[in-house]
Amino acid sequence: MLREFTSAAGPPAPPPLPKLPPEPTTIDETGLGMGFLTDLVLKTVYFHGNITGQQIAESTKLPFLGVLDKVLEFLKLEEYVDIIGAQGGFSERSFQYVVAAKGRVKVNEVLDRSQYAGPAPVPLAEYVAMVRRQAMGELVVDARTVREAFSGLVINEHMFDKIGPAANSARSLFLYGPPGNGKTTIAEGIANMLGGHVMIPYAVEIDGQIIKLYDPLIHRAVELPAQPAPEPARPFGAAPLAAAPPQPDRRWLVCRRPQVVVGGELILEQLELIFDPIAKVYEAPYQLKANGGLFLIDDFGRQKCRPQDLLNRWIVPLEKKVDYLALQTGKKLEVPFDVLIVFSTNLAPKDLVDDAFLRRIRHKIEVGNPTPDEYREIFKLVCRAKQIPYSDDGLRYLIHEHYIKVRRDLRACHPRDLCDQILDEAKYRSVAPAMSKELIDRACEAYFVKLG
Repeated sequence: MLREFTSAAGPPAPPPLPKLPPEPTTIDETGLGMGFLTDLVLKTVYFHGNITGQQIAESTKLPFLGVLDKVLEFLKLEEYVDIIGAQGGFSERSFQYVVAAKGRVKVNEVLDRSQYAGPAPVPLAEYVAMVRRQAMGELVVDARTVREAFSGLVINEHMFDKIGPAANSARSLFLYGPPGNGKTTIAEGIANMLGGHVMIPYAVEIDGQIIKLYDPLIHRAVELPAQPAPEPARPFGAAPLAAAPPQPDRRWLVCRRPQVVVGGELILEQLELIFDPIAKVYEAPYQLKANGGLFLIDDFGRQKCRPQDLLNRWIVPLEKKVDYLALQTGKKLEVPFDVLIVFSTNLAPKDLVDDAFLRRIRHKIEVGNPTPDEYREIFKLVCRAKQIPYSDDGLRYLIHEHYIKVRRDLRACHPRDLCDQILDEAKYRSVAPAMSKELIDRACEAYFVKLG
């Protein structure tokens, strides 16, 4: 049916970047308590040994004026930190802080609760509100967008008409059919076709607990235009400068829509909050990291857990678009499930799922074997990409001898793989690559496994 041989083209024009929330100007506006912030800053100073106020702001992603200056003032008054000098200036931002003797006792108590000392989190309620504001249901994918996204593939009109509505649903998709015909490529193409960006926090906080959300292996952050520098410190009594535009809240990142792909290694525990008993921090599960994007479960049915157990885990999220996660304390969290979830399998659906589950899957697409004409088009395109002279006679010989005679099904991945085999054979024999009978026979002998 189809197979990728070049990367699929993205949307014709990149959408505008979303605007980050404004930076908090007070402790109340951070949504975090004074106790939480003093613990975070104390740990930051402790792990760095000595650190300036500006470096604390860069580490925690919090503003110095209005927030960190108040926190550091409290820590100094409590004799938890000391100032040992200044680095590069005489403003409060340049003061160098170290943990004082009294603070070393306090920091052990703080580290026993949590060792997290990264960017300040945002409250869970703010994250939930952000996910709902940038919901995938607002996306619109038309026929032109689908064709442009799959311009590097051989794909028929019937499949186009199925992919477009599935992408617009932004809900769920079940891809099934023989291996090697591009199910994974379809899922990745849909993710690229959605395009756009989402805002993701480094971490979220609930009841003093931290859930790490940002994952550099999943979330591809984009660089934002440079912002005007904050107002410099001015002498006492001096007139204020002209008001500068509000700075963005650096606890948030603008990222491309996430694409999470898992295969046979997936286990049920990875779909729940993962608690690190040493660091006392939670890692967000895959579906939470995938919010606003695509979650592909490839090779569905080959996971270590039973397919029925995996399906039961998705019943409520698919129906309600919310998920429920549990903290170590037993508290249940309701979080958004704004994900286009794709199940891709080579196994027969009737052996994996029941009607009750299929009813909850919005779209079902069978990705079958290519027709002879589609196979020919794929072969021509692959030959052009790999600089192998294409031959209709060679293709007729290949199909007759190595497919029809042995009753082998055509697969969309075969042209790419067989062309790679032809290149290997030609290089070894120091001959020009070609669709000759000899090279085709040798390529097929090396590639196909004789059954029976």
